[in-house]
Amino acid sequence: MLKLLNQRLLALIPVLGIVAVVVFLVLRLTPGDPAALIAGNSATSDDIERIRQQLGLNQPLITQFGIWIWHVLQGDLGYSFYMNKSVTSLIAGRLEPTLVLASGTMLLSIVVAVPLGTLAAWRMGGWLDRVLSGISVAGFSIPVFVTGYVLIYIFSIQLQWLPVQGYKRLSEVDTTLWDWLRHMILPWLTLGTIYIALIARVTRASVSEALTEDYIRTARAKGLRESAVLMRHALANAAIPIVTVIGIGVALLIGGVVVTETVYSIPGLGSLTVDAVLNRDFPVIQGLVLFFSVLYVLMNLLVDISYLWLDPRIRY
Repeated sequence: MLKLLNQRLLALIPVLGIVAVVVFLVLRLTPGDPAALIAGNSATSDDIERIRQQLGLNQPLITQFGIWIWHVLQGDLGYSFYMNKSVTSLIAGRLEPTLVLASGTMLLSIVVAVPLGTLAAWRMGGWLDRVLSGISVAGFSIPVFVTGYVLIYIFSIQLQWLPVQGYKRLSEVDTTLWDWLRHMILPWLTLGTIYIALIARVTRASVSEALTEDYIRTARAKGLRESAVLMRHALANAAIPIVTVIGIGVALLIGGVVVTETVYSIPGLGSLTVDAVLNRDFPVIQGLVLFFSVLYVLMNLLVDISYLWLDPRIRY
């Protein structure tokens, strides 16, 4: 296992290197000048050029990249053009809401999608299977922001059960846990729709394939209860594809976080990304892309390690 872990950690270096080069070039080659945005509409060309010099944007691209990557290697992601704060402190200040949103969505999706997919495979062709197919199609087809606005209209405006927008940090909760949870239920449901659809669909396909294997017929012939057959044999042997899609789905989760935080005015990394893109704040965008890339690669590393536990044959 240590050998696998070292190999995967070493593989981080070229992956993050490619990501750094691509995001740097894309930002610099797309239209728009951050100096012009900072200077404002009434600025002269001299004002814009002076700001470009202050930000180092007048230097050759290779020089800019070299300076940036040298600071990154020292743990310095740079300073925001607009907020005059270090990118590291901006990410740290916005990290809690995003982690709460992403981890809650992932937990909710797994708890709901895996049992649904397993039951749908067990009763393939039945009403639950048809309902799940419809939910999966809807989950993939309806954009996240549309789902968010529909849920807001139903539960916040019509029923007035939950707040429309906002987020309460754990340190700000001064009454009950419900005061914190009620701000997160709709964001979790909104972002969870597409993730539930993805995991449930793969779970159904994997478990239905496992149910056709000989060891399932043997387990039933021994007189095992159907619940034991489903959980201990079918679902256990179908776990690797399910875990794989959970890891791959983190990319969907990261993209959905940006939209969901914007809809619900959650001050997390997603809303920080939107603000940075609108303002063409190069250091913040670069730092966020690198941070999300590290999270995604580490999540896939955890998935690879879980294979060793789920299927001991892989160790050999």
